[in-house]
This record gives sequence, C-alpha cells and structure tokens, in this order.
Amino acid sequence: MTDVDFKIVSDRVIDLIDGVKDEQLTDPTPCEEYTVGQIVNHFLGLCLAFTAAARGERGPHNDVPPGVPAATPPQDWRPLLAERLRTLADAWAEPSAWEGEATAGGVTFAASIMGLVALNEVAVHGWDLAASTAQPYELDPATIGLLTAFVGQDADDQAAREGIYAPPFDAPEDASPQDRLIALTGRNPAWRR
Repeated sequence: MTDVDFKIVSDRVIDLIDGVKDEQLTDPTPCEEYTVGQIVNHFLGLCLAFTAAARGERGPHNDVPPGVPAATPPQDWRPLLAERLRTLADAWAEPSAWEGEATAGGVTFAASIMGLVALNEVAVHGWDLAASTAQPYELDPATIGLLTAFVGQDADDQAAREGIYAPPFDAPEDASPQDRLIALTGRNPAWRR
C-alpha cells in the first residue's frame, strides 16, 4: 500500500485551515454530535494517534479509544494542525508504516488496513470541515476510488459499521464519485451549513 499518497489528502485539509473563522468553531457539522471546534480537536488527536500507529509506537495517543473532543481548540490550533497533518503524511510515506500491525484508538489492525482507516479519517473529516465552513473541497480520483472500495466493503453490514458509520445515505443516481463516498459514510453529501 505504499503507493497511497497521503500528502494529497493532508494538503487538501491544510488548505481549509485558514478559511475556518473563529466564530464558526461553535457551528454544527455533518457529524451531528460534533461542532466545528470539536472536529478540529478530533483532527488534532487523530493525527497523533495515526502518526504513532504508522511508526509502530504504543502509548497514550493510540492505546485508548478517542473520547469526546473538547469544544474549544487551543489558540494555536491552525499552525499546530497543519504541522500534525504534515507529520502524519510523512509517517505514512514510509514503506515500513504499511507492514506488520498498527494500533490506534485502542484497536490493532494490520498496518495496511490501519493506513486506510487513517486516510479515510482525514479525507472524510476534511469534507466535514469544508462543508461546515462553506469551503470548496475536492479529493483526487485515486483517493476517492481507494476509499470507496474500502468503506463500501461493509456497506450492507451495519454490525460491522457500528460505532464507525451510520447506515449509508441514499445518494442520487447522478451523484459524483466523491458524493458517493461521502454517502457511504452515512453522511448526506448535500449537507450545507
């Protein structure tokens, strides 16, 4: 799986950071239980967890399930998130990151699966952040195809999706590939702030 270009996706999210206004941090997002500020804090945490996973590390960032994120991000969240996203992409650029097993969120998977979980988290929460702050967001076709196959493999098995995704949203016939991916994660691709 070393042909996965994590940097493309992390750069898409980094491009959104300066477009998030302070007054938007309390706004709702497509993740009904999270505000924009909570999505930001979730990003800050998942970057640490999945970076540790890529490096084969164990510790407080990845040995326990994530809790409910705080509503208010730290004051320096913009440069901090950009730095953590770059570090995450660099960690998964190492071929060794995709070998053996990896742990994040208190769960251990084959590293090749964990890398896709991490990529999906960044890509889809990037869409959440863009949709909730009215910013454009377009994933590259290769990432969309890879994640659609990954997320879609359990689309009909809600027990396997429990705690991860809501049931797939019915996308219209003419939905774009990206909208189909978003719908597979249980989100309405037409959601707008």
